[in-house]
Amino acid sequence: MKNKLLNNTYSENSAQDLSSTVITIENSEALDIFGVNNKNINFFKKKLPLKIYQKGNQLIIQGNKKNRDILKKAINRTIKDKKLNKKINFSMNSMQENLNMYISNDIKNLNVTKTAKADVIGKSKLQNTYLELLQNKQIVFAIGPAGTGKTFLAVAAAVSQLIENKFDRIILSRPAVEAGEKLGFLPGDLKDKVDPYLRPLYDSLYDLMPSDIALRKIQSSEIEIAPLAFMRGRTLNNSFVILDEAQNATHNQIKMFLTRCGKNSRMVVTGDPSQTDLSRRSESGLIRSIKILSDIEGVSVINFGQKDIVRDEMVTKIINAYDSYDDQIKDLFDQKN
Repeated sequence: MKNKLLNNTYSENSAQDLSSTVITIENSEALDIFGVNNKNINFFKKKLPLKIYQKGNQLIIQGNKKNRDILKKAINRTIKDKKLNKKINFSMNSMQENLNMYISNDIKNLNVTKTAKADVIGKSKLQNTYLELLQNKQIVFAIGPAGTGKTFLAVAAAVSQLIENKFDRIILSRPAVEAGEKLGFLPGDLKDKVDPYLRPLYDSLYDLMPSDIALRKIQSSEIEIAPLAFMRGRTLNNSFVILDEAQNATHNQIKMFLTRCGKNSRMVVTGDPSQTDLSRRSESGLIRSIKILSDIEGVSVINFGQKDIVRDEMVTKIINAYDSYDDQIKDLFDQKN
């Protein structure tokens, strides 16, 4: 008997052999599920102790029921992601990301953050926990390497909660610190000078909201994108406030930022301590602030690792290579001393 799933996107048959499952993929979804040159099928075999055969648009899966169910859930999630999020939070790696998520995590209930353009879910157990914290905690620190969704998920939560009228406005902020290059005198007014530093925040926002709505909310000050220095002297009530790239903020700057917290406000601080652009890494106040505040009720800290990276797998390889090199240099230095 054929059981149609996801509005006929694909169908599943159980063979007489209870250890086998046949899944038929629609033509429009085949590339996303199978991958270029069947790259994803090879990935399935590498990740799960299953025998997997392709026959046209069919996958014949043999093995333990638990593992077959994991693969079915990952396929189902990938197709649903594409249907809901045609341009956002979906890439050619989504199939592999979803499979990794179901393999490595015992997630009974996925936290779904709904925005105007997409339904956003965590791609790892920690990301799922992060989305939950962004719903419940007043102050959240999120640290970890590039590509772990620290900023994107925070902006998604902010947009979702603005739509739900939990807050009156969103404030997105970054330290305006040059990333190794001397930009010199920039033409234009103050906004023109600082916008290049804040561009990634605009990008995340436009990914989650239609650009015309986002621009309208920016013009009405429902959404504000500003350098960290602009936070001084303010009290932010009924606001969802995000400080991104906080590894580039000093201890005093982070203290200033957090003490802007007003009634019914949520503050999120994100950063990668290994990538500070300050002249001396010791000037960064991110880790110091976490150590000081982590035991306070209402403050949560989430520390992402390499397994939470959801960008292209090359990002993980690059980070691993740099970490390995740094460890070698540290070992050499320790031996000399």
